[in-house]
Amino acid sequence: MQRITSLSRLTDAERGAFTAIGNFDGVHLGHQAVLDLTRRAAAARNAPLAVLTFEPHPREVFRPGDPPFRLMNAEAKAHRLAKLGVDILYELPFDRAFFGLTEAAFSERILNRALGVAGVTVGADFCYGKGRAGNADTLRAAGRALGFDVLVADLVGLAGSGERVSSTAIRDALRDGQPRRAAAMLGHWHRIEGPVVHGAKRGRALGFPTANMEISGLHPPKFGVYAVVVEVVTGPHAGHYRGVASLGVRPMFGENTPNIEAHLFDFDGNLYDEHLSVGLVQFLRPEQTFDGLDALIAQIRRDGEEARALLADVPLTGFSSLTTGPAQPHG
Repeated sequence: MQRITSLSRLTDAERGAFTAIGNFDGVHLGHQAVLDLTRRAAAARNAPLAVLTFEPHPREVFRPGDPPFRLMNAEAKAHRLAKLGVDILYELPFDRAFFGLTEAAFSERILNRALGVAGVTVGADFCYGKGRAGNADTLRAAGRALGFDVLVADLVGLAGSGERVSSTAIRDALRDGQPRRAAAMLGHWHRIEGPVVHGAKRGRALGFPTANMEISGLHPPKFGVYAVVVEVVTGPHAGHYRGVASLGVRPMFGENTPNIEAHLFDFDGNLYDEHLSVGLVQFLRPEQTFDGLDALIAQIRRDGEEARALLADVPLTGFSSLTTGPAQPHG
């Protein structure tokens, strides 16, 4: 997948795509419905499949005081979109000047003149342009005037519950320690991705070495211990593993900077600076303190045994069926 962060000097091969537009935070089932519609249109026109998104997320620019809310960082988003077969990712810098574009200027300058889109796809609730004045209807009108197609994907809900799939609903599920409910809306396990950083190395001293990753800037799931599936993306140990992870502030040791520490089962190797993707499968217990290291080690051992049993039938790649049922159009 090509990842393009500037619209200057685009080649002919980088223009003329059928392009899905949005923030795609989480790349959930609603986003995937937009991508599926775009994929079919791109294939019918023999055009590349592209996604147009923005970095930083517009909410980070206009509400910088908000608590962390993103489900994934830019690298994780790009990784997920590449796995879904996107050919080109236009990752445009978002600032106040960009926000100042009217809906008409966005359509003419960005979509038509710079990208030369064959067509675009958006969700039914899409808004754009200064003051969020543009919507799917104004985009259709712009497409007719400028000569590109506009497709609008229905909103998506979960069969059985009728709950609308949204990044907000996924954040709520993760906050409540319900990663399977979040996964039902995502269509994949919620993953925390990034490089392995050096920590205090307590896990190794306790007999349970961990790969430590920062979660700064991300919406924090409920703090506690999780059964996880892990993809080591880079390095000599690249592959898929099961494991157990602690997510939070390590109250036993009086620390207050949240991170995630993943212990990979049956693994022996150096993962420092490698890129990991940790998928949350099941919340096991909240964070807690213990009466000494022996009690902590005993609980870590029990956590590992519980996670092994729970993950025995969970595939290392892909995504197992969930009780909430498949997605459906949301009325």
